[in-house]
Amino acid sequence: MINEFKDFIAKGNVMDLAVGIIIGAAFTAIVSSLVGDLINPIIGLIIGGVDFSNMYVVLSGEVPANAGLQVARDAGAAVFAYGAFVTACINFLIIAFVVFLLVKMVNKIKASARKPDDVAPDVHTGPSELDVLIEIRDQLRR
Repeated sequence: MINEFKDFIAKGNVMDLAVGIIIGAAFTAIVSSLVGDLINPIIGLIIGGVDFSNMYVVLSGEVPANAGLQVARDAGAAVFAYGAFVTACINFLIIAFVVFLLVKMVNKIKASARKPDDVAPDVHTGPSELDVLIEIRDQLRR
């Protein structure tokens, strides 16, 4: 399944891209909540109880100690918000995986719907006229 997911991501199909954009837009709120409310707290617990989405480094400017990312931005400081970037990456991977699963399901449905109805079944009608003539010739030679 991972290889199929890699092939899906690497494929430049316009339809896959369109489906990804539509599904990504529709699930943005759900995925943001999943990442912000469920995944980030678990990651924060693993790395020592730090609020993952508020991780940043002040590049220039004055920021009060232990201030959140929004407070630092509001203070006009230049911040390197790597926590927000990692959160956006997690959001992207979740959305891409959900789209992959949906496209995989749609492709299965399309494949089952494409079975040709007009193909005649193989019916064994016996030897052809040529086969009978060859057999008669071979028997006459004996």
